Amino acid sequence: MNIQDLLPVLFNITWQHLVMIGVGALLIYLAIAKEYEPTLLLPMGFGALLVNIPLSTAITQIDPATGKAVEGALSVLYEAGIYTELFPLLIFIAIGAMIDFGPLFRNPFLLLFGAAAQFGIFFTMVAATLLGFGLKEAASIGIIGAADGPTSIFVASKFAPDLLGPISVAAYSYMALVPIIQPPVIRMLTSKKERLIRMEGQSKPVSRTALILFPIIVTLIAGIIAPSSIALIGFLMFGNLIRECGVLNKLSLSAQNELASLVTILLGISIASTMTAERFVKVDTLMIIGLGLIAFIFDTFGGVMFAKLINVFRPEGKKMNPMIGACGISAFPMSARVIHSMGQKEDPYNYLLMHAVSTNVGGQIGSVVAGGLILALIPLFF
Repeated sequence: MNIQDLLPVLFNITWQHLVMIGVGALLIYLAIAKEYEPTLLLPMGFGALLVNIPLSTAITQIDPATGKAVEGALSVLYEAGIYTELFPLLIFIAIGAMIDFGPLFRNPFLLLFGAAAQFGIFFTMVAATLLGFGLKEAASIGIIGAADGPTSIFVASKFAPDLLGPISVAAYSYMALVPIIQPPVIRMLTSKKERLIRMEGQSKPVSRTALILFPIIVTLIAGIIAPSSIALIGFLMFGNLIRECGVLNKLSLSAQNELASLVTILLGISIASTMTAERFVKVDTLMIIGLGLIAFIFDTFGGVMFAKLINVFRPEGKKMNPMIGACGISAFPMSARVIHSMGQKEDPYNYLLMHAVSTNVGGQIGSVVAGGLILALIPLFF
């Protein structure tokens, strides 16, 4: 390559391109140095570099000589995997294969926290609407609070494809930052006495029949109540059925490992095709990132405050540690580990892990149901 080949790139580069190249480098740094969601942030970061080099052939460009569109690899992947919603749905199969609903069966009451912790989604939808976003855009931004990257991508690809880049970055960044964001919010909402509450162990056995029937029944109920949510919930439950049926162990392991890894790489680098300087470097992007943080904080708030409300009606000795309410988000199992660690710091003999995991599993279901409800209800306003 000679200097003449470099001139078109140098003449077309702008400060916005440099900003996005910096964003890509930051995502790569966070993935490698801090190990924040590396399987997704690394492909997204590197993809941001690819699409923000002027005249990049990684994305579809107009050939100035012929006036025809020349397809780029990342744009093709986006059309094939994100626009068609294929990649997020395949990820749901992998997630379903990873989830053990057994702990939730032992204490099904904790499923309610998976609903309460979605409060931030709807609070943020209202806030985004007041800031001038359309209702579909506001819904896509609010779903960041579920701390469920695939659901965020799925909803955004339907309602706000132009905002897919910042929404995806915000969703996965905040998932990675659970150990930083949740503890101060929880400490602010709870007293030391509440954080010291011990909860009874869970030892109730769960039958294999119940574990097999659960994903089937949930899919049928979701399909009847909200047909537009059937893809989200159905693929999640199909993955779980592969896990629990007992006759597809190889497929279950493949879904948890090879499928999850491959699709995550393709998902991350495909999302990067939307992270161009023209679409990303806007005031709206900063607003989306800020609103995503608000959604995340208020989801934690909703779960903790719901636990405190429940305790008002429970007798002494039967009260719940309100910290587990924060596990109602979908960041599984990171949020459960954070809450268990906080409990151990307050009292080394307080074992909250199983209760936290049960709540976290409920959060997985809650976030998918919330996404399905948004997909079902928002179009009714148009």
